[in-house]
Amino acid sequence: MCEAGRGAGAMVRLFVAIDFPAGLRERLRTPQEILKQSRARLSLVDPAIIHITLKFIGEVPPELVEQIIPALETISVEPFDLRITGIGSNNPRKPRVIWCTVKDSGRSAALHDRIEAVLEPFGIPREGRPFQPHATLARVKQYDPSLTARLRDIPPEDYGSCTVRSWQLKKSILTPQGPVYETILEVPCA
Repeated sequence: MCEAGRGAGAMVRLFVAIDFPAGLRERLRTPQEILKQSRARLSLVDPAIIHITLKFIGEVPPELVEQIIPALETISVEPFDLRITGIGSNNPRKPRVIWCTVKDSGRSAALHDRIEAVLEPFGIPREGRPFQPHATLARVKQYDPSLTARLRDIPPEDYGSCTVRSWQLKKSILTPQGPVYETILEVPCA
């Protein structure tokens, strides 16, 4: 199952994520369309790959991937519900990242903590700040004040909910057209 661990020893860029179902991702196009009306230069995330990052691992050697996989497979969590409750940003005055906010009764934060605990023995450091579940919609390449107005134009809305039945270890390949993600491990919720 782990093809990423084979090959010539090139580093592998990894992260752990929760994918959204297609219908939920498609509903997130609406706020992206409003954001595009600003004069800011934005890098919009393709709705097909919008996800919650539970843990960004970074670049690791292929042999470490082979060790990480069985460690992640030891984590067992029950399925849980999450809801996308609105649109936010890292800084209301001059945002650099725009995301959708997620509510899930702390379940993804608990999963994040367990992932951090099993990865730490491999030299993968814990995050320095508290985990807040969110899914990035856009990165701001060049800010313009019109962006703040467009953010206010996005109506407060419930974008829907889903039941998390699995989570994934993904390989990220950076290309000029944007990142390409490959799932190398899917861990079902028990």
